[in-house]
Formats: sequence, structure tokens, C-alpha cells
Amino acid sequence: MIAYFGTGLLGANFVRAFRRRGAPVQVWNRTDAKARALESAGAKAFDDPADAARGAERIHLTLSDDAAVDDVLERARPGFEPGVVVVDHTTTSPTGTRARVERWAARGVTFQHAPVFMGPQNALEATGIMLASGDRARFDALAPELGKMTGKLVYLGPVAERAAGFKLLGNLLLMCLTTGLAEMLSLAKALGIPAAEAVLLLEAFNPGQTLPARVKRILEADFEHPAWELAMARKDARLMIEEAQRGHEPLSVVPAIAALMDRFIERGHGADDWTVIARDALS
Repeated sequence: MIAYFGTGLLGANFVRAFRRRGAPVQVWNRTDAKARALESAGAKAFDDPADAARGAERIHLTLSDDAAVDDVLERARPGFEPGVVVVDHTTTSPTGTRARVERWAARGVTFQHAPVFMGPQNALEATGIMLASGDRARFDALAPELGKMTGKLVYLGPVAERAAGFKLLGNLLLMCLTTGLAEMLSLAKALGIPAAEAVLLLEAFNPGQTLPARVKRILEADFEHPAWELAMARKDARLMIEEAQRGHEPLSVVPAIAALMDRFIERGHGADDWTVIARDALS
């Protein structure tokens, strides 16, 4: 028996996937209607998380944050069966995750954090990426079942909160990529270039192909042999800001990048490769 807490878009499809594989599932959600909707898939909904936990060998969660995870688990605790395993797929803080693992271990409950890079369709189709870290024996025991939920299961080592940290790293990169697209479209609007035409640039220019070389340069601190001098990159940032202002579409992120560039230029790095702005992150 599996219990599932948190049946929003992602959790609901995890439940549907469990049911497709024939697993009995008991569900709870803060908004009761979302849990009840899964009864058509064969799940059994409960009004109280403790009742949903009773009889479950494994409890899965996809909730909003650390506070929600802690609150729901405390409410569910009276229904925990001996030997129950808790698997949390919530994106939580590394600090909170470490404390949670320690707290539940002291109570004799196995807690495994397993955040995901998965959307609702991935959850339904068992594709995407699931991360995990912590005690290796615990992970190895869970891996066969976790592997059924995802396309790729990645173990990141024995430090309990490491998966939580890597999930934040990945989400930060996704935020930066999406913000970059938003800034590009804002500049396009200021220049009178329709968004549908602006994105055609990506058919010819794929910046993702440059990432391995950029990462290599940063990690090796190879800034003295520039491919794009910081001073020239700063000039381009100025042009972007000026043209966006002329088009009454001020940018949000590029000015912050320009300010960071200015600080490194003031430190004498204007002739270095522009990736030198990552230098402080290495020390």
C-alpha cells in the first residue's frame, strides 16, 4: 500500500501512474476535491493525512515547501505503520532537508528526499529525472521502486541534503534561461521585431552548444585568453539597455548583469574573457 500526500498536477499524475502499475494508493490533499478526483483512477481519498497513512508501507509527498512537509508529516504521524518509509519529492531547502532526515531517523522512520525535474506528463509517463542522496543502503533498497517512477534516477552521494541542493541549482539555471528568453523578447519588442520572428534566431543560433566550453573556461579560470572581452560584452549590454529604453521596454536583468560587469572592469578585468564575472564563485 502506498499513501500519497499532495495531489496537485505533479502528485496527481504520480498517483495515476501508481494505479496504472496496479499499486493500491491512499491519497490526501489539503484541497479535498483534488484528492477525491483521483478516486476515478482507483485511489482512495481521506480527509485526514493520518487516516491516509494507515496501512501504507511507503508514503510519498509532493507539497509546497519545508513548512508544508513538516506540518503534514506531523499530522500524519499517528497513522504511521512500523517500518514505514517516507519519500519526499518536494523541492525543499538543503537546511530543512538535513534537519528532517535527522529528526525522522531519531524517531525510527526512514526518510528519503527525492526531488525531481519532472512535469505532470513526466510523472504520468515515468520520464524525466529524479535525484536522491543520503544513506546508500537506504537508497539501494528504494531504487527499484523509485526507478519505476522516472526515466532517470540519479544518486548524488551520502550527504542527505545534496539532492536538495542540486535541485535548487537546476531550478536556478531554468529561471535564468527563461528570464533570458523574456529579456530577449522585450528587446525584440523595443526593436519592432515580432516575438515569433525573434525566436527564429534559435533555429540558427543555439547558445546551449557553447555551455561545455564556457563551463570548462570558468572551472579552469582561463580568463586571460578571451574569446569575448569583458569590455566588449559590457558595450553590448549598454546597447541593449539603450535600445530597450528607446523602445519603452526597459529590461530587468541586463542592467544587473551590466553592474556586475562594471565591478570586474573596475578591478582591472576589462581585457579578460567576459566569463571572469564568475571568478568569485570559484574562491
